Amino acid sequence: MQILEKKNHLMIAAAIGALAVGAAGIWIGTSLSRTPAAAPASAPAAEEEGHAPGQILIDTARASAAGIVTERVEAGGLGSEILAQGVVAATPEGEAVLTARADGAIVRIDRRLGDAVRAGDAVAVIESRDAAAIAAERSSAAARLALARSVHARERKLFDARITARQDLEAAASALAEAEAEARRAQSAASAAKLSGDGRTLAVTSLISGRITKSDAKLGAYVLAGTELFRVSDPGRIQVNASVLAADARRIRPGDTAVVELPGGETASATVRSATPGLDPESKTATIVLVPDGAGGLTPGQGLRVRIKPKQAPGATLIALPEEAVQTVEGREVVFVKTAKGFQSAPVVTGKRGGGRIEIVDGVTPGAVIATRGAFLLKAEIGKGEAEH
Repeated sequence: MQILEKKNHLMIAAAIGALAVGAAGIWIGTSLSRTPAAAPASAPAAEEEGHAPGQILIDTARASAAGIVTERVEAGGLGSEILAQGVVAATPEGEAVLTARADGAIVRIDRRLGDAVRAGDAVAVIESRDAAAIAAERSSAAARLALARSVHARERKLFDARITARQDLEAAASALAEAEAEARRAQSAASAAKLSGDGRTLAVTSLISGRITKSDAKLGAYVLAGTELFRVSDPGRIQVNASVLAADARRIRPGDTAVVELPGGETASATVRSATPGLDPESKTATIVLVPDGAGGLTPGQGLRVRIKPKQAPGATLIALPEEAVQTVEGREVVFVKTAKGFQSAPVVTGKRGGGRIEIVDGVTPGAVIATRGAFLLKAEIGKGEAEH
């Protein structure tokens, strides 16, 4: 029995030893397998070390989709900007009024409100008794011209044959010249009235290419000569009429630059074309005509705000930005400058405020592209990144 008990103790001890050796092997294998996986963990650390403080990595497409709008800053503080309210209007050659050329009834309407037209297209047709009179005058003038030519040709032959006197030939030549002049007048009248081939109707044609913005014509209505029937505007030929005080108007010269604030926070550059010599009797303001660099986003009749920057204005060494472009991060005022990879926060020193604008005394140079509308989203991205770290 003692021998059996000793054998059992030896077997138990051997089993415990084997378990211990196996556990040790498993621990060593696990340690070896984890050692190589620890190496890649240093890559994010290195990437974070290369990430500049205050940098937001975002491409242009994502920034635009998020509603972030940028603006290229120019030299000029609040004292150098003249804020004014403006109205978008068509240029004198960008709008045409189509009227009835004679009394008559509208028998056909070819274009409706909002339709596109080209210069020379018929918009409507008027049936008029004046059309018959114009056609009759044209026919009579053509007949008198044919007769005058025949008489002149016959007198020329007789004169060459020494049968008639020179004065008869000169009288025939004078009658021919009068007939030609009358024929040209009748033809011009028919062309101006847009007379149809049958001589019964007159066409109302567009003078410019564009879209119909007003339509007062009704089928079957009887209209008098000179009645306005349609109005056509060319959306590419527009201007901005800004109203400024008399004191500010004296500082503005043709060629000065301006900024037009579009809906949605975007801006468009413009140039001063001219200024009215007098003041409006009701508002006591002068009208400054601005020519925008592009017509995108502008519609005739639209009201907006403009910022005119006269040359050699006071405070030209400063910079003015929308107030929303300046954000406070960790107690410091910063702006977000556009970079190749996204935006970079830049601390600034601010000055006066007014009219939704703020002066930048230091920290930004002219020519930099700054995030204006949506700058608070970039501030939130900085806070989010710091929270993750």
